Amino acid sequence: QVQLVESGGGLVQPGGSLLLSCAASGAISGNGAMGWYRQLTDTDNQRELVAVVTSGGSTHYRDSVKGRFTISRDYTKNTVSLQMNSLRSDDTAVYYCNMKQFEHPTWREYWGQGTQVTVSS
Repeated sequence: QVQLVESGGGLVQPGGSLLLSCAASGAISGNGAMGWYRQLTDTDNQRELVAVVTSGGSTHYRDSVKGRFTISRDYTKNTVSLQMNSLRSDDTAVYYCNMKQFEHPTWREYWGQGTQVTVSS
């Protein structure tokens, strides 16, 4: 089992910045990806991928956050962070830390509890 604990959400004005952090603990293999998803408050509970970093260090961002958000991972501390700059009102959501790793014989997925990010003046 893996536990993910997020921190860093809050209220910020448009154009501001926030740093989200996620610490993983438990049976971590290090062979998978870590990333961030978000659930918008006015959707049908669908979570959308924001950014992900693989075990090899490759990163992927959804188009709407490219150039504004930066994901980073510390492989020794088993943490992943999301630096969010130039925040907009449509970034308002609950942000979830996610980890996928291979645990023989299948891939498993873990989620954090979520942290609220509200962008409003």
